[in-house]
Amino acid sequence: MKNLNKLVFKLMVLLFTIALLPSCNKDKDGTTTTDNSVSSFSHEAVWEWNEVFLKIERYAAGYRPGPAPTSLGYMGFAVYEACAPGFTEYKSIASHFPEVSIPKIEDGKEYHWPTVVNAVYFTMMPRYFVDQTTEHKTWMSQLNARLMAKYRAEVSQEVFERSVERGNKVGEVVWNWFTNDPVAYNHYKNPFQGYDWKVAYKKEGDWVPTPPGPDQPMGGVYGRCRTFVLQGNGEKTCRKPLPYSTAVTSPYYGQALEVLTRNNLMEAEEDQWVAEFWSDDLVNQTFSPGPRWIAIGNQVLKNEDSNLETALVMAAKVGISLNEAAVACWYSKYIYNVERPVTFINKYIDPTWKTGLYYAEPGFDGFSPPFPAYPSGHSTMGAAGAEALSSIFGYRYAMTDNCHLGRAEFNGNPRTFNSFYEMAQENAWSRVPLGVHYRMDAEEGVRFGNQIGTLVNTRLPWKG
Repeated sequence: MKNLNKLVFKLMVLLFTIALLPSCNKDKDGTTTTDNSVSSFSHEAVWEWNEVFLKIERYAAGYRPGPAPTSLGYMGFAVYEACAPGFTEYKSIASHFPEVSIPKIEDGKEYHWPTVVNAVYFTMMPRYFVDQTTEHKTWMSQLNARLMAKYRAEVSQEVFERSVERGNKVGEVVWNWFTNDPVAYNHYKNPFQGYDWKVAYKKEGDWVPTPPGPDQPMGGVYGRCRTFVLQGNGEKTCRKPLPYSTAVTSPYYGQALEVLTRNNLMEAEEDQWVAEFWSDDLVNQTFSPGPRWIAIGNQVLKNEDSNLETALVMAAKVGISLNEAAVACWYSKYIYNVERPVTFINKYIDPTWKTGLYYAEPGFDGFSPPFPAYPSGHSTMGAAGAEALSSIFGYRYAMTDNCHLGRAEFNGNPRTFNSFYEMAQENAWSRVPLGVHYRMDAEEGVRFGNQIGTLVNTRLPWKG
């Protein structure tokens, strides 16, 4: 009897142990695999490709302000859709875009989703950066080779090849869709195309070039790019700015005076730290302000040890939100055509005043971004990115931003925040003590960007 009881006990333990094991299946060659849902894998592939993108984009002239956010939008959409059949919490959003036909998976077949992700990125990212240096291209090819070698060892050859093919096909389809946008495609090659500020100048207060910057504005036609969720020009237009006035009692004059006053207090450590921490203006120094929110998202993926499905949602939501914000912001900028603070201040308050934004090159001190001020691009993209991140990780997600940890050229010491929205607010405000934006540019940018991010969250069927 005792032996029977022992046998029953052992059988119960065995059954319990089997129940705890992940479900397994075998491929045709007999290789055993485990749970094939996207969420069963780590965030590695998305994180790695985002990091390479941020490294290259730092040096990529012509990609800021619009082309970099747009490329993140299309690549984020592509990797999300390539893996959507394996999601457990989220679902495909492809039905919202009937003009692009995402290839279907083979029913009943296994896919190695990290391999799919890697293949999508390697299909698309080198094409976005086709004119970059050999060194930068090598960063992409080396990452692809490293991940390919790792993933090939994790599954059968059949599953691996099927997964590579899946990623390549989806990447090709989405890339071709992107190239059908005549404004976005190759815009980086001539970001000054199609706009003459002298023709657009109609009245005092309209934008004029701001030396030592270029004599033409960037992104004058970028507001015509395709959008994922915004419908019509009305949704790409923010609220009207304050009316222009040179009267010393006017709100407009008061905001110009605030810029001058705050910028003259740049000796204040906190103001200078905030201004430098969020600047992200200058090619060769940092990535640009839109991709900054992918850099923030990447930190969260690592902090939370997020799974691959969460990483793909982050890449898609943040990327699409940044594209919408960039397109709408630049559409609004050229609708209202508001001059930079330096133009007004030099003309009516202090002819010797300069901004606090400096290139590390002789003769480039007191720089202002070369396009109209209202609304702020930093603020609009920041608020859209913050809304996207909040919808995934929580509206009270606290974190320390290490984006510029270790930088010696400026104060990149980490700053800690109680929420992504708090980050967006500080990002927006930073433009005032830096001297490149009025308060109205920042405040409307935050409101407009939050509205755009909310539309991305609610108009696409992420879960239902």
